[in-house]
Amino acid sequence: MGIILSNIIAIYRRELQSYFVSPLAYAIAGIFWFLSGLFFILILQDILQYVAGLDIQGQQFQVPVPPFDVPYQFINAFLDRMGWMLLFILPILSMGLYAEERKRGTLELLATSPVTNWAVAVGKLLGVLTFFTTMVIPLLIFEAIVIGAASPPMPPLILLSGNLGLILLAGSILSVGMFISSLTDSTILSAVLTFAVILMLLFVDLIAKNIGGTFGEAIGHLSLLKHYNSLIRGVFDTSAIILFASYMILGVFLTAQSIDALRFQRQ
Repeated sequence: MGIILSNIIAIYRRELQSYFVSPLAYAIAGIFWFLSGLFFILILQDILQYVAGLDIQGQQFQVPVPPFDVPYQFINAFLDRMGWMLLFILPILSMGLYAEERKRGTLELLATSPVTNWAVAVGKLLGVLTFFTTMVIPLLIFEAIVIGAASPPMPPLILLSGNLGLILLAGSILSVGMFISSLTDSTILSAVLTFAVILMLLFVDLIAKNIGGTFGEAIGHLSLLKHYNSLIRGVFDTSAIILFASYMILGVFLTAQSIDALRFQRQ
């Protein structure tokens, strides 16, 4: 067990260091922060203008203004946009996890090395997920600053639950992208296929409603978007945590099986 853990840590450190020296990773982070900041400003501005409009209407017509939870609505709307943005950002971040190894010919070395395929897959997933988490931390700080100015203050658990949901959603997408990356040596093809699969998983809830019945209800539970929305609304649902963890475990399992198949072909 200790040897496996040390192998995972070694792969994790190698993978994480590769992101911090990669121009592509910095470009992805820059685009992510730019778009996040743009959404942050526009959503906050729209909500404040809406509230100001309600106050003006209340003063003009002498009617009570309906309650409007500004911090809750802001966090909900902002994290909703972030969830959709992951659909475009993360396939690019995950496309080279194994495809680059295939292209350079180093995947065969990994497949035939003493390190188990499970350890490699877990280390790679943890590395890319840690890099994404460092991209989320500045956003969490900005959100906390805005929420801290609210009166009455919003419970911090809602903020933490929403951002935890964002990271778990990212882990699910990255695990699927890692598996697809292990199937091809084309990074572009890997990104496109990951985008298509994740798009289907996000809309599986709508597909399930059209199917209906017990089978449709069962499929609906696989929806990433449905469980992500529950977390960003502040509902800490254990079924959402289990689903995201299941996606990550399944991605690691399928990736390990894919590399096992490659090892069998080489033999």
